[in-house]
Amino acid sequence: MFIGDQLRAKYLDFFANNGHKVIPSATLVPENDPSTLFTSSGMQPLVPYFFGLPHPQGRRVANSQKCFRTQDIEEVGDNRHTTFFEMLGNWSFGDYFKREQLSWFFHFLTELIGLDPARLVVSAYQGDPSIGVPRDDEAPKIWQELFAQAGLDAKIVTEPAKQGVVGRIFYYGNNNWWSRAGSPQSMPAGEPGGPDSEVFYDFGAEHQFHERSQFADQPCHPNCDCGRFLEIGNSVFMQYQKMDSGEFVELENKNVDFGGGLERLLAAANNDPDVFRTDLLWPIAEKLSVISNCSYQDYSKEFRVIMDHVRAAIFLASDGVYPANKEQGYFARRLLRRAVRYGRKLGLDKPFLAGFVPVVGEIYRSVYPDIIQQQSAITDVITAEENKFSRTLDKGLREVAKLGQIDGAAAFKLYETYGFPLELTEEIAEEKGQKVDREVFRAAFDQHKNQSRTASAGSFKGGLADTSDKTVRFHTATHLLHAALRQVLGDSVKQMGSHITAERARFDFAFTRALTTEEKNEIEQLINSWVKQALPVTNSIHNQAEAIKSGAVAFFRERYPETVSVYTIGPVDSSDWVSKEFCGGPHVTNTAEIGSLKIAKEQSSSAGVRRIYLTFAE
Repeated sequence: MFIGDQLRAKYLDFFANNGHKVIPSATLVPENDPSTLFTSSGMQPLVPYFFGLPHPQGRRVANSQKCFRTQDIEEVGDNRHTTFFEMLGNWSFGDYFKREQLSWFFHFLTELIGLDPARLVVSAYQGDPSIGVPRDDEAPKIWQELFAQAGLDAKIVTEPAKQGVVGRIFYYGNNNWWSRAGSPQSMPAGEPGGPDSEVFYDFGAEHQFHERSQFADQPCHPNCDCGRFLEIGNSVFMQYQKMDSGEFVELENKNVDFGGGLERLLAAANNDPDVFRTDLLWPIAEKLSVISNCSYQDYSKEFRVIMDHVRAAIFLASDGVYPANKEQGYFARRLLRRAVRYGRKLGLDKPFLAGFVPVVGEIYRSVYPDIIQQQSAITDVITAEENKFSRTLDKGLREVAKLGQIDGAAAFKLYETYGFPLELTEEIAEEKGQKVDREVFRAAFDQHKNQSRTASAGSFKGGLADTSDKTVRFHTATHLLHAALRQVLGDSVKQMGSHITAERARFDFAFTRALTTEEKNEIEQLINSWVKQALPVTNSIHNQAEAIKSGAVAFFRERYPETVSVYTIGPVDSSDWVSKEFCGGPHVTNTAEIGSLKIAKEQSSSAGVRRIYLTFAE
């Protein structure tokens, strides 16, 4: 039986032996990508390198990236969906392409972890004339050759939803196009994307769960989501960019972006379709069974929700995301509150979630030791949130008791005002012989969600990835801001994240109190004095240890590779520099290019974290 540490190491060693430099995981909060709240894929921190920016480690890199996907929260409860996961990834920046990638992954699956080739099926992109991207004929041809070497015939299926499982290679449309924004039609101008080829593990017809009734009377195929097939890897051929005109043009480099979920690969390697039974999650189930006196078998959905949500919340907290009402903190809060609610279904009416911090810390001790290192702080955060929500539940219960009729509108008001779960409202209504109109609740919920999404989209318009002049100027300005904060407030100031657009720079940093007017004025004056001095901004590549020794600022050193990119503001050959930080760029070449700046706002972001907004003064 495979364990997580073993499979992760086997994958990274395999690609290291094939010329890849292994790089560390980025944080769950993107440092320089305002287009999204969380790192949700392995390629996300690497977008600039698809456009030709040289990577410090070269043209072949691999890693295991921590990921968090908010869109999967409601999906959690089945045997395969999680919000937090590790994505095993390897990338080629204009180096190898389809033949090497598909051959390597097939060899890894069948030879190194011993999957039966007969249990594998694959998909490919059928093309889209409306965007000028042809059908991918090359990938299926390579797959046929690989399966033939294993003694298997690989028939191509052109209409899977109609034909069902009558072959081994399946053509799909948008299901086999990958970009951060989804389908080609939803991609914004400037975004990279491309056709992909997914690999699925077939657990057999006996595992055709049909957990959702809409699949019960439809032909089974790899993307029907009935539970028989589990996607275990996706090779994206990142070769296109969407232009302002809507046209798709080929990038100068043909890139490879592979991602495979570690938990899903473990499930396939162990021939168990339930990812929650892997060693990366099962210790949580064992403890939950003890404290609740309930079994995983009898309460699988409740167990899975709690297991996933508490693990994800712990990882978010380890990366500085604490429960709050907005942005990243909103999702940390939502995870913990859903876990509390499902805990009550198991009879757990007292705080229990913080007890899982050491369990998760032990699971990931060898690869993410920061959980154990921050165990006390994470425990305090989770305990405080759970206690707070327990009081919220009690308030909601009192409000429910006052209602004569519990309808859909009342259910949504309880949800919006008190965070009172719909399912709990429905249970109480049923006890009173009433029924909540879910359609009314869903309409109100969707309206609220769309309003929130529109506000979020406005907040994060643009982004560093577009490398526009103003965005790059703001990016360099955040380095000056960081230097000024440390000079005025002390070296304990620690960057916690940033969102940079063409309109403003948002900078989060660890600090326990609000800044005084005098401190803000001093920080602003320092920044503008450095701008006026027209200081050079230079990039250099160093060994990590040498860079640290030279004074370069780097938090979470274990997350950086051995060779790092360092940007210095000020004289490079003396100790008079203003700022020296690990960073991938891009930046201006001289601070005079930035222009005059002002602090537009300074406020609390979450517990122990402050936020500053910088704008141009003119």
